[in-house]
Amino acid sequence: MYRLMVADVDSPSYFVATAAAKLGFFAQEGINVEFEPVYGAKYGPERLRDGTLHFLGGPAYVATRAFPGWKGAKLLCALSQYSYWFMAVRADLEVKRGDITAVKGLRIACSPTFPEMGLRYMLAEAGIDPTHDNVRIVATPTAHGQEHLKGRDGVVAIEQGIADGYWGNGMRVAIGESLGVAKLHLDLRRGDGPPGARWYNFAALTTTEQLVREQPQVANMPGVAPKPCNRSSRTAPFASRRPARRATCRRCGSAGPKVFLASALLLSAPNTRAPTGLAHRIRVPSVDHSHAGMRLVACTASRGSPSACNWNSALFIANDNTA
Repeated sequence: MYRLMVADVDSPSYFVATAAAKLGFFAQEGINVEFEPVYGAKYGPERLRDGTLHFLGGPAYVATRAFPGWKGAKLLCALSQYSYWFMAVRADLEVKRGDITAVKGLRIACSPTFPEMGLRYMLAEAGIDPTHDNVRIVATPTAHGQEHLKGRDGVVAIEQGIADGYWGNGMRVAIGESLGVAKLHLDLRRGDGPPGARWYNFAALTTTEQLVREQPQVANMPGVAPKPCNRSSRTAPFASRRPARRATCRRCGSAGPKVFLASALLLSAPNTRAPTGLAHRIRVPSVDHSHAGMRLVACTASRGSPSACNWNSALFIANDNTA
C-alpha cells in the first residue's frame, strides 16, 4: 500500500492528485494508493523522508524542507502550470486591479515559510520595501478545528480585522469573493506582479529518489500519458472531445464532495466563481481562478482515454535524469 497526501486538502492546486487516487487511476496502473485527508504541509516532507509517505502533492519546493538541496527528493510531474498564488484585498478597498504598488500601507495575511518567502520576493522584485513602505505581513489564522482545511484562512484574517488583504491560492480568493469579503487584486499566472512572477512556483507531485531507484515501475507509471513530440501536439487529437470531456469532468467532480468539506460548500451557490468549478461538478471552471481549466481531469487520464488531454498539465510521470 502506497500513501499519498496533499499540502492542503481543500486546495484546487493539488486536487489532480487527490482525484487520481479517489477515482482509481493509480489502481488502473496496478498501484494501490491510499489518500490521507490531512494537512500534508505540516509533516508531509518529513514523512517522505522517513518512508511513511510515498507521494506528496504540493508546492514544487515543499520537499526541500526535509531534503536540503533536493538531495533525496524527486519531482515526478507538474499538477498544474505556473504559480498559483493570488492576492486578494478587502472588497471595500478602492485599489486598481493589478496595481502592486497599492499594497503599500496594507496588512497582508500570509501562511508562513515558503508562501511568505514568495510574497517578500515579489515585493522586493517590485521595488517595495515592507519596512519603508509600511507593508505588514501578518500570520494567517485558521478557522477553529479546521487545520487541514485552509480555504477560509484569508477570509478569517479580514473578518477578525487583522489584515486588509491576503496572499494564497485561488480557493481562498473565490471564497472571499463569494462572501463579499474580498476581491481579486493580483493573479501571478496571468501576468500580474513583476516580470517572471508566474514562474515563482507550480504544483507538483513529489516522491523520493529511493522509491524511483528501488521501484521504477511505480515511479514511471508508463500508461499514464505519452509525451508529445512538439508543441503542436500538446492537445491530443481525439474525436468527439467535448462529450468525452464532459463525461470525464462529471466523474472527477464526483470525487470533490468526498474530500472538499466546508470550504468548498461555500462555493456551491449559483453563479459562484469556484476556483476549479468543483462545486459545479467541474463543469464550469472559473476563468479567473482555474489552474488547469476544463481539462483538469485529463491530468489523470490513462493512455487510450477518449478524453482530451492538455499536455501543459498532463500527469506525465517519468524519471528525471536532469537533476
